[in-house]
Amino acid sequence: MKKMTSSRRHHLKSLILQIALNWIETEKKENVAAKEAYMAEHCPAPDLSGDQATLMETCKKLHAAIDKIDEERYDIEAKVQKADKEIEDLKIKVVDLRGVKKPALKKVRMSADSMLQALLGSKHKVTMDLRSNLKQVKKEVKEEPTEAVGDWRKNIEDKADRKKMFESS
Repeated sequence: MKKMTSSRRHHLKSLILQIALNWIETEKKENVAAKEAYMAEHCPAPDLSGDQATLMETCKKLHAAIDKIDEERYDIEAKVQKADKEIEDLKIKVVDLRGVKKPALKKVRMSADSMLQALLGSKHKVTMDLRSNLKQVKKEVKEEPTEAVGDWRKNIEDKADRKKMFESS
């Protein structure tokens, strides 16, 4: 299989972009035409002929229609918000069930002052000498009583006697 040259690739890319641009333009024209058809069907041009009373009546009808549409829009917005909240809750449940993959932590040597500065921010300047607060602990030497050690042969014989006592019962 022969590799495509860069000029050929760029030419094909520009052709694809041109075709996509034409499709977008035709789609926009279709949307405008569909909108005009919908408006002509559902919203006929108002009849402005007549006296003031008929115009007032037309305005009242328009206001009533606007109020009705606003109520529907509010109801639909509430449903959408409820669905969005439900989707967010489900996304959180999915993450909880799947478990979050945490990246491996890197070991970083950091002084206590720089840790506090990272936690509290650069505005707070806290210097702390933690080593001065540590208590010096001396290791106590553990001395085993010498009489408890005794003869190791005697300890083994005692354990053997115990074993025989349990086996015989």
